[in-house]
Amino acid sequence: MSSTRLRALNAAVDLIGGEGIRALTHGRVDAAASLPAGSTSNHFRTRAALVAGVIEWMAAQERADAGLPQIRTRDEFIDALTRMVEVQSGPLASRTRARYALFLEADDDAARPLREQRIGMETWVRGILQALGGDAAAGRTAFVMATGEGLLLHRITVDPEASVHDVIARAVDAALAP
Repeated sequence: MSSTRLRALNAAVDLIGGEGIRALTHGRVDAAASLPAGSTSNHFRTRAALVAGVIEWMAAQERADAGLPQIRTRDEFIDALTRMVEVQSGPLASRTRARYALFLEADDDAARPLREQRIGMETWVRGILQALGGDAAAGRTAFVMATGEGLLLHRITVDPEASVHDVIARAVDAALAP
């Protein structure tokens, strides 16, 4: 990937994450990335192409960052989910806000890479719940996912210091309960 394209994509995510989806214009991306005027539009001819490009790139970044660990115990699972929420609402909070904004803005086809990314996470969670607690636990995957997503949204919008570990532990314990 060219450095110009990469700089534009990084700037686009930062703009969306910091100022919202309406901040995403070719000119604003050029300025934020310190690129000559017209550079972003050379790579993404339309706003729709820019949105789609940002989504594809974000999904690829998230896949590269995921590094989903092998989980063998309840405690490992709680620790892994806690770290994920803390990172997504801490150092990667801007990208998380951008992801939410893009989910709302993009049409179904353009948002597909983000949805596929989420499906991958859901599959990982379901597999762990299945291994730790059987079919009943696996059936509570949506509950665990919703808890994590709600906590993530709460931390990036209301309280960046909200406790994560205890909430995740309660959700996991509830999912694993007979």
